[in-house]
Amino acid sequence: MKFDKEKRVPTVLQLKGSVIKAIAKHVIWCGIFGTIVSILHYFKFPVSQPILGSVIPSIVLGLLLVFRTNTAYERFWEGRKSWGSIVNTVRNLARQIWVTIDEISPEDRKDKITALYLLVAFAVATKLHLRGEPVNHELKELMPSSMYLELKIMNNPPIEVAFWIGDYLQRQYNRNCLNSYQLISIQELLNNLIDNLGICERILKTPMPLAYAIHLKQLLLLYCLLLPFQMVDSLEWWTGLITALVSFTLFGIEAIGLEIENPFGYDANDLPLDTICKTMKRNIDDLTSLTPNVRSRF
Repeated sequence: MKFDKEKRVPTVLQLKGSVIKAIAKHVIWCGIFGTIVSILHYFKFPVSQPILGSVIPSIVLGLLLVFRTNTAYERFWEGRKSWGSIVNTVRNLARQIWVTIDEISPEDRKDKITALYLLVAFAVATKLHLRGEPVNHELKELMPSSMYLELKIMNNPPIEVAFWIGDYLQRQYNRNCLNSYQLISIQELLNNLIDNLGICERILKTPMPLAYAIHLKQLLLLYCLLLPFQMVDSLEWWTGLITALVSFTLFGIEAIGLEIENPFGYDANDLPLDTICKTMKRNIDDLTSLTPNVRSRF
């Protein structure tokens, strides 16, 4: 129902997910400045200076904005691919653990289920780690209380969860519930989880260089402030409105790049990490409802 209601609102009128709030102040001030220039022109002040259009060529500013937006989207898409890989790897790991590992004693089924939910815990811990949030109740529901208390004091909870999964696999190998080929295959999938964690950390901890972001913002502001002087002679009282529209376009493109640069937060344009983690948990719930055709010894 919520989706249907959102669909009834035309995209052009939607505020949620847009950058209007982020740029509104800049747009209004640029529009006011353009109006002031129009007033000065009306009273015969020499404010019309078309020559100022050559100070910052439009093509140069356009290329800078394109580079900024493309770089931000590459970071967003790389984050999405990493989380897609985490989802697929968790499914493959869960399937192999559930089907491959033999059950020697009645406790083995319980240990298996614990290991499967640790896979979901890895994803949830990764989400919290990327958001800079502490271990919370989401993880408490996915593991024994002793593990949860230990995880709360760890600097990198996803690594610790991966260690527990690897330790479980090694124990099963030592008990002859898993052969060496199966262990290697499953360990490779576990390594893939760690690799994707590293990719996400790289995206998070390597933002756009500050000097570039500052310089682009300065150029945008300077361009929008010089614009009224170039147009006032031909536009007159329309100068303020057109300046606001141009600044809305330019500052909007820059704000979009800033919005998607870090895709792991809570903004409307960030990755839906909460939904992804819930999907993985549902997958594990479904998997544990099935009876694997493994060699049982009890």
